Amino acid sequence: MKLSRFLRACRGRGVRTGWRTLAAAVLAVLAAPASWAAPPGAACPPTAQSQLTPRVLQAAQRQPQDRGFLWRLERDGRTSWLYGTLHLGRAAWVVPGPLLASALRASDSIALEIDPLDTEAMRPLFEPGDPVRRAQVLTPARLQRLQRQWQAACAADPEQRHARLQPLLQATVLSGQSAQRDGLYTDFAIDLVLAGYARRAGLPLVALESAQSQLALFRADTAEEEAQQIDEALDELENGRLRQRMGELAAMWARSDWPRLQAYEQWCECLDTPAERALMRRLLDERNPGLADGIEALHARGQRVFAAVGALHMVGPTALPALLAQRGFVLTPVLPAPLR
Repeated sequence: MKLSRFLRACRGRGVRTGWRTLAAAVLAVLAAPASWAAPPGAACPPTAQSQLTPRVLQAAQRQPQDRGFLWRLERDGRTSWLYGTLHLGRAAWVVPGPLLASALRASDSIALEIDPLDTEAMRPLFEPGDPVRRAQVLTPARLQRLQRQWQAACAADPEQRHARLQPLLQATVLSGQSAQRDGLYTDFAIDLVLAGYARRAGLPLVALESAQSQLALFRADTAEEEAQQIDEALDELENGRLRQRMGELAAMWARSDWPRLQAYEQWCECLDTPAERALMRRLLDERNPGLADGIEALHARGQRVFAAVGALHMVGPTALPALLAQRGFVLTPVLPAPLR
C-alpha cells in the first residue's frame, strides 16, 4: 500500500489509527520543541507553547465546544463511554466541551490504545532497527531529503535524536510536524490531552495495546517496499498535499461530521488495491476485537471506563460500536447529538 495514501486516509483525515498516537508519543518523549534549533533564516511556525496562551485558554473555557465522536455504553447497571479521537489538535481543543467533560467526570478510568506519557512503554519506538536494512533504505539521496524536511519543519535537533528513529517512523513524525503551519500540533493530540487529564485527576490509565505491537503494524516486508513508502511520504510532504489533507480532515473531526467519517471508503484513496485493502483490514478490523476485549474487561470489573480510540475504529460492521453491541452493551450516540 502507498504510505501516502495510508497517511491521507488515517492520519491526514485527522482521525486516527495507531500510527498517529505513535508519532504524538515520539514527539512528547523527544522533549520540548524549544530545544530544537531552527535553521538560519527559516520562517518557522509558532511553537506549541506559544499557542497555549492564557487568552486562548480563557476563551475556550468561556465557550467550551464538544468535538469528535462519543457514545454512552450501558451494561450491567453501569455506564461507560466510547470516544473516537484525533491524534493532533489545536490549543483551544485542550478544553473539553460540556458533554465530554461530563463523561470524563462520570468515569473511573481512562483507556487509550497506548499511554503516550509512559516513556518506558514508548522505548520500542526508539530502537534503531536492523542496521543492514537501515543502510539499504537510507541512501545518501533519501537521507538528504529527510534532513531537508526536518529543517523545513524547524526541528533541526542538535542531538540528532530524530535521526536515530527508524526511517519509516521519521517520515511519520515529519508528517505531524508539517501540520504545525496550520495550527495543528501533536502536542495537543487528543490522546495526550486525555492522558494528561488522567494524571491530574488521579484516574487509572489503561493501555489497550502496546507501542511495540502498533509499531509492528507499519514495518514493511522488504527494504525496497520501505524505501518506496518513504519516498511517497516525502513526495507528499514536499508538494504540500499531505498538509492540506490533514487540515481538511481535522476540520471534519472538529465538527463531529459522522456522515463524512462513515463514507471514508469513498474518499480515502486507501482501498484501491488488494494490498491496500489487506493492510486496512490489519490496521482496523483485526485489531478491533482485541480493543473491544479490553474495554469489556474493564467494564466487567466494575469500572466506568472512558475508552478513547481512533475514530476509524468506529466505522463499519466490524467496528467497535458494532462489536460492543454484540457483547450486550446498549450504545447511545452522544456526539454528534442524535437527530430528534
